[in-house]
Amino acid sequence: PMEEMQKTVELLSLWDKCVEGASGAPALAGPCLAGNRLNLDVYPDGCCHFLRLLKEQREEVVQVEFLRLSSNDCLIGTTLDSLPHLQHLKSLVLKGGHARDQFGSCQRGSLTSLPQDFGKLKCLTHLDLSFNRLSTLPSSILCLPSLHVLLVSHNSLVALPEDFGCLSKLTFFSAMKNQLTNLPQSIGELSMLQTLDLSDNVLQFLPEEIGNLHNCKELVLSGNCLSSIPDSLANLKSLRELHLHSNFLVTVPASLASLPNLSRLDLQNNCLRAVPAEIQALPFVDLHGNPLGENEPSLQAGESSARGPRKLSCRLRKHSVIHSCISSKSFPVTSEGCKVVLPCDIHFYFPAGAVSDPLRIHFRVLEPDPQWVKLRHHDVLLSRVLELQPHGVKFQQEVQIWMPFVRPRMLHEHEVVVRTFSGQSWSDLRTRVKEKRGLTMAHCSVLHFSWFLVVGRLVQDECEVPAEGTLLFSRVDPDIKVIFPPGVTEEPRRVKMQVLHVPAEVIDEITANAGCRASPLLCLSQDSLVDFLNPVTIQLPLPPGITGLNLDQLRLRLLHGDLEGQTWDDITSQVELKFTHIYVMFEVTHFSWYWLWYTTKTYIEGIAKKVYERLRLYQVNFIALQRKRDPEQVLLQCVPKHKVDPVLERLQNRYQGPEPSDMVEMFEGEQFFAAFERGISIDMDRPDCVDGRLSFIFYSHLKNMKEVYVTSPVDRKGRAVKGQVSFYRGAVPENIPEDASRRRKGADSLWLATLPIKLPQLKPRCDENPGPLCGFSFPPLNLGNAETGYLTQANLLSIARRMGSDWQTIGLNLGLTYQQIERIGHNNRDDLDKQILSMLFSWAQQNSEDPDCVSKLITAMKESGRQDIADEVETIIDLGRQKYSESIRRVGL
Repeated sequence: PMEEMQKTVELLSLWDKCVEGASGAPALAGPCLAGNRLNLDVYPDGCCHFLRLLKEQREEVVQVEFLRLSSNDCLIGTTLDSLPHLQHLKSLVLKGGHARDQFGSCQRGSLTSLPQDFGKLKCLTHLDLSFNRLSTLPSSILCLPSLHVLLVSHNSLVALPEDFGCLSKLTFFSAMKNQLTNLPQSIGELSMLQTLDLSDNVLQFLPEEIGNLHNCKELVLSGNCLSSIPDSLANLKSLRELHLHSNFLVTVPASLASLPNLSRLDLQNNCLRAVPAEIQALPFVDLHGNPLGENEPSLQAGESSARGPRKLSCRLRKHSVIHSCISSKSFPVTSEGCKVVLPCDIHFYFPAGAVSDPLRIHFRVLEPDPQWVKLRHHDVLLSRVLELQPHGVKFQQEVQIWMPFVRPRMLHEHEVVVRTFSGQSWSDLRTRVKEKRGLTMAHCSVLHFSWFLVVGRLVQDECEVPAEGTLLFSRVDPDIKVIFPPGVTEEPRRVKMQVLHVPAEVIDEITANAGCRASPLLCLSQDSLVDFLNPVTIQLPLPPGITGLNLDQLRLRLLHGDLEGQTWDDITSQVELKFTHIYVMFEVTHFSWYWLWYTTKTYIEGIAKKVYERLRLYQVNFIALQRKRDPEQVLLQCVPKHKVDPVLERLQNRYQGPEPSDMVEMFEGEQFFAAFERGISIDMDRPDCVDGRLSFIFYSHLKNMKEVYVTSPVDRKGRAVKGQVSFYRGAVPENIPEDASRRRKGADSLWLATLPIKLPQLKPRCDENPGPLCGFSFPPLNLGNAETGYLTQANLLSIARRMGSDWQTIGLNLGLTYQQIERIGHNNRDDLDKQILSMLFSWAQQNSEDPDCVSKLITAMKESGRQDIADEVETIIDLGRQKYSESIRRVGL
């Protein structure tokens, strides 16, 4: 109720007034207990405050009826022992998820059980244990006679207790996102249950007793492994919503059509080839994603039938394919094995026997963040980050993964690898590059799931060095080799070699054409901390243009660098150099970077450091273009220098704007910001907006592009606004040389470039000069829902304003018929704006009750070539979802 929500907001406000102290430690006072509520889950050290309150104000605390604590708190175990003293407690929330890991994922709480005397809370009616680590339901819960609401979602439950039905007063039960494989027969004894949510588990069958839930109004069983459902579901006369999408259903009982109160039946993404006529006749049934009427075997990726290509089957039969319309961000895997295609064209192959029990895989595709995507020197990122859960699950056979990536524009000394995070560190997998369905894919095999990304790294040659010695050649430059003599080591150790060629123009640029030359950079590393027992011989080619005939040995310098490339030392006098006509050989006992220079300069270490830094920089230009049909739509992009002309040529038909900025240099993974200035602004609530500026991360082979909708607080009536967008540096990657970071400090060091933006003057208002939009009324409506975010009438008007002549194509992709499009065009034939508004709002009215209408709108925009509008809609929805979640967390609901 709204009055309860208002009370909670007032209590939180009162709580904030009670938090004080210069040390930062909250000092709690008696007024925090007003209303018999304590909301301690959104504050650090909430359990510590609770224990102190219980000690200092015991009489007031034991009267508390509503309590919220975070199970991410390190003192939650101690606090649990004190909770049975709160005999008046009615609502208890012990949720995790209040902390996030370095990848942005919610961290589960530490609860694995509850104390046995927890069952003494005889007044408890509401219990929330979501986002914890429960593998079994604590037995003390079954001793709570007044329990009405129980939430145990996002745990690791594999089964419910056999006497679960003793919770006879339960009206709401949610166990979504667990590992439940079956249900106890006693579940049918929950006669008062109204809502049952068991989605995203691995249920293979349902007991007949589930049909005894005569008061159940909503039953959610989506995302499981059900191949059939019992006929007893037809006994649920109170049922209004039945969710069965993303299962293995091959048939459904026709008796479901007789349920008198049923208003929604979701059967999407199953294996239904035939559906009873009674079910198909229901106006509210959703059968999308089923192979209805198909008798031939499902086609593999890339195949087509004699009738032409068709959509792939969206369910998991043996070696079948999940179509790329997966919307639940998860899919099940059984012991039979399967092939899977995600919406982002990532492919999986699970061989038969990879899992022994049904398992549900959850996936996310994340934008790369330099805070946790740790690139090594000279690495380039070629894909976004794929997260697969559950983490750490070991498969019995290797699972194959194909990840699409951007084909790198690199020299021959680079190779493509899939990099994965083990929970402690990143490691590279053996990777093969293949062409699959017109995409360039990185193929690898894994036995566990975590985070994956595709990286371009320096070619890595490696070998195992035995006590007998061996020889290691470079695939990049066969003239480079390392000779390990007999007795070099007692225990076998693994060594790695990487080679980087240095362009002569880079050296000439740094040294001002002083005639310096350098050999390829050689990096050697090993898996042992112990130096070699005998010297190892390294062979390097002489710098370009230098041979034994014209060699001046006094000009030759051998440099040694640490593995981070931060310091370079001249070790020429410390080693004995041996020369042939085209090679130099020397001996070392430990590994690092080695670099051979030929120069007349006495001090070469500083020059080498500058050249090495320059090898890691990319020359880029910034562009800021405005859409011709809608100048308020601005495209910003950071483009590598060699791609500027092709990018501008591709965009010139739809965009216009100033020439690109002057060339600047950036590191891979460097942050930068775009700020609109001089009378131009953007929506400050955008998720990627930091202090009024748009945040970017530069990755040389990914699109550093955003389209934004700009406005102006300046009165544009009668005159245009001449503003600008400026680009500024942000955080520099951690492993950048200290000198390079230091040179960027100062008053103007953060500024990169500025480009002009011009907003034309606005047309006269309707009340001053009546126009075609005057008199056109729009019915009030909201598309979507509170949890996923709404598209309001104002949002729809903004979208309509940018459609232009594309409105007919968009209308057809939204599902309108040609006849409807022609009728709208004819009825408003003299007014393009009214044509657009009539089309969009007539569709919105017809689909306002469809929960998927917003996603359909986004898809239609993409299919119509209006990615800019699709991105804007997704931004609005993401912002709405974020605000909704924050408000729910803030008011403690």
